[in-house]
Amino acid sequence: MTALPATTGRTATTPDAGAGPDVRAAVAAVVDPEIRVVTIAELGILRDVSTDPATGRVTVTITPTYTGCPAMDVIRADIRRAMAAAGHPDGEVRTVFAPPWSTDWITVGGRAKLAAAGIAPPGPARPAGPVAVPLAVRCPHCGALDTEQISRFGSTACKALWRCRSCREPFDQVKAL
Repeated sequence: MTALPATTGRTATTPDAGAGPDVRAAVAAVVDPEIRVVTIAELGILRDVSTDPATGRVTVTITPTYTGCPAMDVIRADIRRAMAAAGHPDGEVRTVFAPPWSTDWITVGGRAKLAAAGIAPPGPARPAGPVAVPLAVRCPHCGALDTEQISRFGSTACKALWRCRSCREPFDQVKAL
């Protein structure tokens, strides 16, 4: 079975062993077009890679970070190119919205890459209820907590813009969902 990132505690329901490691590795290596330092697997967008035993057709299942994500067309095209390069030019890309994507699905490695690129990784997602407003986010440049939110929207809709009062550097923070 394809395991979702360890933070979710869930696994996908379809086996991916039939898809072969080459196509799975090729698809998992697709880079997110908006945050080019992480792959779709590291972001938790990649949900499953499976093969129909009767036809041999590969199906890749993805979940967008949010319903209106403008990067999804590029991600689908990049997945199709990766499948074709791995010998599966007729593969299908399926988009599912349930369960909805959560920032908890970002892998430990993905979070480290975000921080190394100067993007503050999100904290844990909150359960339904009152919306938590972060008072401070750790600066990915110097590690200080003396930060302020400049704008609820950063370079993409899924990020907020912050500034560190210590090192004076601006940075994006992936919003917890």
